Formats: sequence, structure tokens, C-alpha cells
Amino acid sequence: MDYFDKVSLVDGPFFWTILGAGIAGGAFLLIRRSWRWVLSIVVAVVMASGVVAFIHWMLVNVLTVFPEDLPFDVLAWSVVAFSALALFLVRLPRSSWRGRSAAAASFVAVLLLSALQINSYFGLNHTAADLFGHNVGRIPELGDEFKKGASGSLRAWAHGGGLVRRASIPGTESGFKAQDAFIYLPPAYLVADRTQLPVLVLFAGQPGRPADWLTGGLLEPTMNTFAAKHGGVAPVVVVVDPNGSDTANTICMDSRIARADTYLSIDVPRWINSTLEVSADPRKWAVGGFSFGATCAMQMTTLHPEIYPSFIAFSGEREPSLGPDRQRTIQTAFGGDSAAFDALTPLILMKKQNYAGHAAFIAVGSADSEFSHFATELAAAARGSGFDIRQASVAGAGHSWAVAVQEFPSALDFLAPRWGITP
Repeated sequence: MDYFDKVSLVDGPFFWTILGAGIAGGAFLLIRRSWRWVLSIVVAVVMASGVVAFIHWMLVNVLTVFPEDLPFDVLAWSVVAFSALALFLVRLPRSSWRGRSAAAASFVAVLLLSALQINSYFGLNHTAADLFGHNVGRIPELGDEFKKGASGSLRAWAHGGGLVRRASIPGTESGFKAQDAFIYLPPAYLVADRTQLPVLVLFAGQPGRPADWLTGGLLEPTMNTFAAKHGGVAPVVVVVDPNGSDTANTICMDSRIARADTYLSIDVPRWINSTLEVSADPRKWAVGGFSFGATCAMQMTTLHPEIYPSFIAFSGEREPSLGPDRQRTIQTAFGGDSAAFDALTPLILMKKQNYAGHAAFIAVGSADSEFSHFATELAAAARGSGFDIRQASVAGAGHSWAVAVQEFPSALDFLAPRWGITP
């Protein structure tokens, strides 16, 4: 099982085998000595494009599973998979059992290739263990020895990196029911004096879950590397669920949908302060996220700068959203009250308030054209409102976890002086 868990989904023998098999399978489905088959291919691609377009429209505009349109690369590979299915079905009635078997194998190979390419684009699952949740499933609960008031050293930090634990953060004030949070405890937390450690609260994308920061975001190795450069000192990181399920979208606000803002601004900080031994200095707290999570992070800092004085935003949205139809978002969340919605959005808040003394790190993929425009507008607004801001663009990256993986170390270095962490 351990060997299987380590199989890479983004490189290595398995990836290249599937790549070769997918190309061969696609060639088998495409090549046939008949002009009519060329017409069949055209029809299959057109039909597949229509099916993908309809499903995409439903997911974004009707079911609001995704707040924004999916990237072109993802849609293109979905069309490839559906086209392969169509060609396989066309071959079935006219083929021998051997031909049917070969066509079925070819379709499966193309399907796996498409799935791997979509996964590679998003950068979410690096190994089989990530895909099936095996490593995350093995993470133990936060024990009493890590909680506030526990005395004595737990182990010498020099003998290893930090630890990751899981915990349930109750919505005592908000009534919100969240999925389990994940807590990274740096090496310095594993000794007696840990009251000076800063806090970083993180959110994943939507759809998504807190565990995405462990798989796609490579949280643990990134934090261990930072800690190793700073004598074992790093922030205590708490990855929180702002939505309640993988597909829900609370837009991180107190609205008709949920009291998500109350949960994130009252329940979460209260739990951290009462459960973990961390710095009580609010200047040593920050919040961050990817995609939806980045938007949520900006909301937390612009609405609650006294709690989260700095934010990290990787590929953030222009504003909180349930989908492309802005009025539908406002209607669903606030009964059509645009003023109530606007008053809680980062762009509006940054135009009205002064955030001098606060910090913002904004990064986006250079190939993510729509979100690059968002980042430019948000950065300009942040700079204009007084934020100490740092911007970054990841060459060639789309709307992918690659942005967070590449720029997270830079964001940590940017905030380290504010946290009192020096090399």
C-alpha cells in the first residue's frame, strides 16, 4: 500500500505510461479507413463540445458548484474524454469482440489521460495517496499535550519538522458546522515556550476542503522549510473550513446562507486563543487562501483588520460570488439588497477605509487571464487604501495550486518581519 500511495500523478513511470497509452488509444479511436469515419469524428467532437458546454453551464449558472467559469484547459480535456466515449460507442455495433475490447481499452486510456491532465492543471493531487486521501486520513486528532496549558518539552525540534493535527472548531457563536480543521505546529511549538509564535489562518478554494492545502498546497513541507531557515520558528497554521461541505459556498459572509463571517471572525480566533498556545499580539496574526479562499482572506482583513491585520491572496476573485450572475448572488444572500452586499466586499471597503500599517500579498498565474485582471484591480485598491503590498505573477501558471506552491514561501518571507521572525 505504501508503494501505491507514493505513485506520482504528475510525473514518473505511471504518468508517462498513461500519457503513452492515452495517445495510442486516441489514435486507435481516430484512425479508420473510411471517409464516413471522418464525419463521425467531427460529429463526436461537436456533440462532446455541446455536452461539456451544457454541463459547464449547469454547474456554474444553475447549481452554482463553481463561482467562476472553469479554465479552458479543463474544458478542452473534458471534450477529449467525451469525444472518446462517443467514438467508442459508435464502434460497438460494427466491431468484433476483439475490436470492442480494443476500443474499450482505448477509451479508458484516453479517459485516464484526460483526468491526469486536468489534475496536473489544477495541481491538487500529486500522488495516489493525495487522490484517495490516505495521508490525510492518517492525521491524528490534536492531543491534549499540544493544547494550552500543557507543560514541558514534547521533543527536540532539531530532530525533525513540525506536526500536522486535525481538530473540530465549533461554531459556538455562529451556529456554523464546519468540516475538521488542520493545524500545523512548527518545531518551535514542540518545546515549552511557544507564546510568541504567530498565527496564520488559511482557507482552500471552492469547491474544496481544508485538506487541499495539505495536498495541492504542500503546506507541511513548505512550512518545514521556512521553519528550518528560522531556527525552528514558524507560524502556527490553522486551515479552516468556511463553507461546511466540499461544494457549499457561504461567500464568507453573514447572510441568508450562513453566519460564516461570525464563525471566522469570532469562533475561530476564540478557539485558537483558548486551545493553542500562541501569540496574543494581534499584529502577529494573518489570514490567507487560494481562489475562493483568497477572496475570503481579503474579506477577513478588510472587515476585521484588528483580528487579521495581513492577508495572502493566491488567485483571488474580484469579489465574493455564487456565480457569474451578480444579482443572483445578492438575491440569494441578501434578498436583493445590493447595499448590504457591497458594504461587505473588499473592493468597496478599500475605497472607503484606510488600511495603513496593514499588509497584503497578492499573486496570480500569468496564464490565468481573468484572475490576472482581478489581481491588478485588487492590488491597486489595496495600495490606494494604504496597504503595504507585494505582488507576484507565476509564469505560465493558470488557475492552479501551482501559484500557491511557488509563491507561498515568498509570502511567508514578506510577512516574517511583521511576525518578529528573523533568519
